Amino acid sequence: MTLPRILIIAGSDSGGGAGIQADLKTVTLLGGYGMTAVTAITAQNTLGVQGVHPIPTDMVLAQMESCISDIGVDAVKIGMIGSAHTAAAVADRLARLREVPIVFDPVMVATSGSLLADDATVAAFEKLMQVATVITPNVPELQALTGMTIDDVDALEVAGQALRDRTGAIILAKGGHLPQQAEDDRPLIHDLLIDDDMVADYSVQRVETRNSHGTGCTLASAVATGLGGGLSLADAVDRAEAFVAAALAAAPDLGRGHGPMGHALGLTPFYHLLAAKNGDGWDAAAFAARYCDHA
Repeated sequence: MTLPRILIIAGSDSGGGAGIQADLKTVTLLGGYGMTAVTAITAQNTLGVQGVHPIPTDMVLAQMESCISDIGVDAVKIGMIGSAHTAAAVADRLARLREVPIVFDPVMVATSGSLLADDATVAAFEKLMQVATVITPNVPELQALTGMTIDDVDALEVAGQALRDRTGAIILAKGGHLPQQAEDDRPLIHDLLIDDDMVADYSVQRVETRNSHGTGCTLASAVATGLGGGLSLADAVDRAEAFVAAALAAAPDLGRGHGPMGHALGLTPFYHLLAAKNGDGWDAAAFAARYCDHA
């Protein structure tokens, strides 16, 4: 498999738990190469969003063009979009890409409850949804996009199918906000993958943790990385769901609010690579001498 090139169009989270920071960690840990078009800068931590500064639309488009024209793109992930004008312009540019999967996470509210998209921006999501391959709404987002009440898995499927019919995109409807359900004494979250004449129920065990900041960003970026790397949609979602669960379980417990996930899964990747290569622990000089080229 060649290195999948993933263009991330999203806002920056200064606390590092969500947004482009979570996206880049996810893409890197899953074997991709992440590029960014930053749509907004936020002052944000585990307690909430203290400030938002949208990036001018022309600069968002310039960032996109820099990446597309030189490095190339195998998949796109869209998160926080910044403004209605930017949403429309980004949709127009992405419509010119051919056979590039686009994963749209329709971010409206942060995990902390802070608003990340005003009414005009949400209305402008319509154009982005028309160019998307996969849309990944959670329950509040799906309710806002469809006007439907969702209080159980059956209602989640009905609303997801309605959005599928309206947009033509595949819908990954996330059920984490639904009342907890238990099967065989295990609390489960039901995420539904909805396509024409097909609904796949991804039942994953709920990880009880306060450290859930960035789950939506991570899941969408993981799906995009899989699709960009040539995985089937089913395999891309399978791997994405497993990665989110593992990152939740490995959360480092930082901050006083909704903490970040553990994208590195509790490992120091370079250290483990070094130890595996050398077989004798941490010896950076020996590793560099053996594996790195020097002028």
